[in-house]
Amino acid sequence: MTKFGDKNGLKPELGYFSATNIVIANIIGAGIFTTSGLLMEDLGSPRLMLSLWLLGGIIALCGAVSYGELGAAMPHSGGEYYFLSRVFHPVLGFLSGWVSLIVGFSAPVAASALGFGEYLLGAFPQIANTLMGGSAEVVRIFPKIAALLVIAVFSAVHLKGIRLGSRVQNTLTIIKVFLIAAVITAGLLSGNGTLSNLNKGESPGSGLSGLSTIGLALMWIMFAFSGWNASAYLGSEIRKPERNLPASLLTGTVIVTILYLLMNLVYVKALEPDEMKGVISVGGLAMGALFGRGSEILFSLIISFALLSSLSAFIIIGPRVYYAMARDGLFFRTFSRVNPQKNVPSNSIILQGMMASVFVVTGSFEQILTYMGFSLGIFPVIAVAGLIKLRLSDRVPVRLPGFPVAQIVFIIASSAILVLAFIERPAESLVALATLLAGIPVYFLFRNRKPQNQKQ
Repeated sequence: MTKFGDKNGLKPELGYFSATNIVIANIIGAGIFTTSGLLMEDLGSPRLMLSLWLLGGIIALCGAVSYGELGAAMPHSGGEYYFLSRVFHPVLGFLSGWVSLIVGFSAPVAASALGFGEYLLGAFPQIANTLMGGSAEVVRIFPKIAALLVIAVFSAVHLKGIRLGSRVQNTLTIIKVFLIAAVITAGLLSGNGTLSNLNKGESPGSGLSGLSTIGLALMWIMFAFSGWNASAYLGSEIRKPERNLPASLLTGTVIVTILYLLMNLVYVKALEPDEMKGVISVGGLAMGALFGRGSEILFSLIISFALLSSLSAFIIIGPRVYYAMARDGLFFRTFSRVNPQKNVPSNSIILQGMMASVFVVTGSFEQILTYMGFSLGIFPVIAVAGLIKLRLSDRVPVRLPGFPVAQIVFIIASSAILVLAFIERPAESLVALATLLAGIPVYFLFRNRKPQNQKQ
């Protein structure tokens, strides 16, 4: 077995349960509660929609299998940054980290925090009215204030150490999964609605137009599954990574796939296809149809927990990328500092909190995410291709079933989604590529600053 790098300053303190919770928390955000109405508008068929959610889970599982092998072979922090740097070339790894630094984690933290503030305001408007003095203009900024507060609180929690952070993360994730499972159980057992809605609606047309519609729908579904690779960013901090890292990725992805399918089944039971079409708050509409309008408050709280849990997971994962870059001399050295008492990359956590807060204040994160969604999808494809390279050179200590079918399925499906995204949104995709390529001179700037004996 070939070694990839030396042990770094982080200690393995996460077990299988905590790593799995981080994967689940990272995947389940607002997507499952908001995407299906938009999908139904284009697809028209509940059966087709459910089939595509299942297909999305299979693609994510193929990625999880691949990252499980990569993580077991290279159990270090940094995810794609570390994988691509060691398997291909440091510049590829740096570009992955560059995108993560600019928007890959800080902007989703901001989005989750703002979403939490919005749903909290929707569930308890009286809180904002009381705290903000009742002024409509002042109440309008309540979500931003709530967002800044939760970013500060969770950054402070994760600065206290991975043990405390993982306990908080486990608690949030357990509550989130419990609430979603309760809604699914109540929804499927409710006397309102009917599963005969599965047989209603019409599928999109055949030919290129129909395939394009299905491809676009799958692209949105894969956004809802993003995070299936979460624990691979924490390889240095997972105990027995050769076993626990792959197991956490696979378990988390399978659990979320089941929850997503059942949640969509609840939507279909509650609403006819025409009622779902184009409705962003499809979850709230479905709960109202099944249990009455009062249930929308409960639903807002469920989404709030989902977003809070995702935010916490992002705050755990993102700083490990910046830490790994700095440790390799490809980012400012101060961000490689590990707090000796708390054993966390403290400066990197603070950096991400500050960047996320800037996104919250400026409100520009939505546009940046649109631009960067394309480039963020490139690196997992390259990383999975890297696994094939490692397999062929016999440098993979843990071999999971499915090779090479799982890797080929993931690469083909993900590449097709990227091509479709470029065709549908060429301007945003070109800006994303330009931003990505702008990282190349930055890479050489940092590389030239490194001592000669540290250059890779």
